[in-house]
Amino acid sequence: MAFRGWPAEAVEFYEGLEADNSKSYWTANKSTYETKVLGPMNELLAELADEFGPGRPFRPYRDIRFSADKSPYKTYLAAHLEGGGYISFSSAGLGVGCGLYMPGPEALARFRAAIDDDATGAELVALVGALRKKGMQVSAHEELKTAPKGYAKDHPRIDLLRMKGVTTWQQWPPGPWLGTARARDRVAKHLRDSRPLLDWLAANVGELAPAEA
Repeated sequence: MAFRGWPAEAVEFYEGLEADNSKSYWTANKSTYETKVLGPMNELLAELADEFGPGRPFRPYRDIRFSADKSPYKTYLAAHLEGGGYISFSSAGLGVGCGLYMPGPEALARFRAAIDDDATGAELVALVGALRKKGMQVSAHEELKTAPKGYAKDHPRIDLLRMKGVTTWQQWPPGPWLGTARARDRVAKHLRDSRPLLDWLAANVGELAPAEA
C-alpha cells in the first residue's frame, strides 16, 4: 500500500502507552500498533528504499536488564535506513536524523583526525553551517567539556573536536500533515539535505553502523 501518513490513532496509542506502560495495555491495543503505527512505518520505508536503501524498524520492547526503569515497551517506534538515516515516530510527532552516533574508539580517532586536518576540517565546518541554516539541529550524543587528549584547547575547530560524533536532527510536532504523504516528503528532504555530511563521514570515518534504539 502507498504511504498515507500516520492517523490520529497512532499518536493516541503512544499517549496511552505513556500513561499505562503495561502488558495489559499493549495486549489490548496491539492491533492498533500493528495497523496504525507499524504499518505506516513499513509503508514509508518501502517508499524510501529506492533512494535511501532498505529500512527496518527496531523492536518495540525495551532492554530492561540493566535499567532502573522496568517499563517494558518503548514509547516510540524507530527505524534505520541502510543508506543512512534514523526515523522516529511518537506522541511528540515525527523525527528524522542521520550521522555518526556513538562511534567506537577507532572511528572516533578517525573523526577527530579529519577535523584536525585543515582541508577536511574546513569542509566539515562549512557542512555543519549549511545544515544549521536549513533549520537542522547538528550535535553529538556526547560532548567533552575540554579538548580531547592530544589536541590543543585553542584549536580553531575545538567545538567540533569536543563532539564525540556528529548527527543531524529535525523534529515536527503532530498536525494534520502527519496523516498525509507530506510526512514522507519531510523525511526525504532531511535525508537529501544531509547527504553531503554522510558523504564526508563515509570518506573520512568509514561505514556507519546503525545504533540500536
